[in-house]
Amino acid sequence: MGGCVSTSSRSTCSSSKGNGEKVLPSCLGVRLHGRKRTKKFFSDHIIKLHHLPSIPNRIFTNGKSRTSCIFTQQGRKGINQDAMIVWEDFLSEDAIFCGIFDGHGPHGHLVARKVRDALPLKLLSFLHSHVSKQNGSVKTTCFKGNTKPDNGGDMEKDGSTEDKVDSLWREAFLKSYKAMDKELRSHPNLDCFCSGSTAVTVVRQGLNLFMGYIGDSRAILGSKDSSDSLVAVQLTVDLKPDLPREAERIKRCKGRVFALQDEPEVPRVWLPFDDAPGLAMARAFGDFCLKEYGVISIPEFAHRVITERDQFVVLASDGIWDVLSNEEVVEIVSSAPTRSSAARVLVDSAAREWKLKYPTSKMDDCAVVCLFLDGKMDSESDYEEQGFSTATLHSNHSGPAMESDEGHNSEPSLQRNFTVRSAEDSDSYKILPIEVEGDGETVMGEEQNWLGLEGVTRVNSLVQLPRFSEERPRSKS
Repeated sequence: MGGCVSTSSRSTCSSSKGNGEKVLPSCLGVRLHGRKRTKKFFSDHIIKLHHLPSIPNRIFTNGKSRTSCIFTQQGRKGINQDAMIVWEDFLSEDAIFCGIFDGHGPHGHLVARKVRDALPLKLLSFLHSHVSKQNGSVKTTCFKGNTKPDNGGDMEKDGSTEDKVDSLWREAFLKSYKAMDKELRSHPNLDCFCSGSTAVTVVRQGLNLFMGYIGDSRAILGSKDSSDSLVAVQLTVDLKPDLPREAERIKRCKGRVFALQDEPEVPRVWLPFDDAPGLAMARAFGDFCLKEYGVISIPEFAHRVITERDQFVVLASDGIWDVLSNEEVVEIVSSAPTRSSAARVLVDSAAREWKLKYPTSKMDDCAVVCLFLDGKMDSESDYEEQGFSTATLHSNHSGPAMESDEGHNSEPSLQRNFTVRSAEDSDSYKILPIEVEGDGETVMGEEQNWLGLEGVTRVNSLVQLPRFSEERPRSKS
């Protein structure tokens, strides 16, 4: 489990053609000039939020793209706080950005949608800046992840190139996530003090998967083993407060980690002076009431080189992992009637499991992205048979007004979003200390806290808001 870094041979390329004409370097696995038929160069993607409606091959509502399908369904706790995105031709024609964002707290749905829209742009901005700096060099190394060195190659140089690529992509994710959280903190119309969002983001470029993630949304890989059986490979780690590194950092920052008596298997993060808010995860965007006490938005990074045995990647919020194991998810996706229906079939399966496993609990929101690595999908006729309208297949607009990240006039009350326990409920819960060690980061937890591989009692992400949350100034820079 966890992210893995696979080695593969690398090649070097010059930033100048034989005739002296300069072209953008293809470092970071980003081949900006690779094919003569390339329609867009990297600089064409440097855009602002108000340009998003005009971007082709970007979908974020139920539907499909050339290589993937996505689907989300509201749970029974109020407004759907999950957001998702697939953006093809992200860096170049063979680059795809995928993301799942699970909001929590009073304004979690707004945070998730804001991150969905803004985070990819910040990643693009950083990569463009790096490529621009490299453009003047005479020669630069590049990484495509799908070439083998001639005559054995220089393995020492090969390893050095891989390290540089990993370092650059790691920096891209780190800086993008940092900039995203900074923007949320200073946002004039979006209160993220006690609201936040997870994020699991994957960039597929050629034969490479570059991943950055916080919180407990998860990405897995469906791959064939040596006997040609389909197996599940977990690509990310659920960043919970009981992980040793996470808990150690939280405690070092004076935050507290303990479980409630009625849910001893669910460690939460609490303020040092108040039994609130009780977050069920260790990292997230927003949640600024805990950022001084161990909560961080620094992502974990992973890189994997795709092989011919790898079939598809599934990204999903914890509404899926709460009731289905990695192996069950791989089986459901692989056996879906059509690839285009795989995400919806998976959500339907999770909904049935919710009724069976937690009949007295309110089903969580679910969001799924299924990315097929061979780049093939079904015909449109097969897709329409599954009940989707063709109007949603290539949605390039920002969706209904209720999804606008700037539309905050009618902010939801806590009564609408049941990711926070009521005061009456909170009074009846007793504290149960738990022993945890390690270095970690805290975030306003999601609506469930188990790893998907173990059965536990269904819980809320947030127990209650801090007593001072309503008295503080609305926003600070």
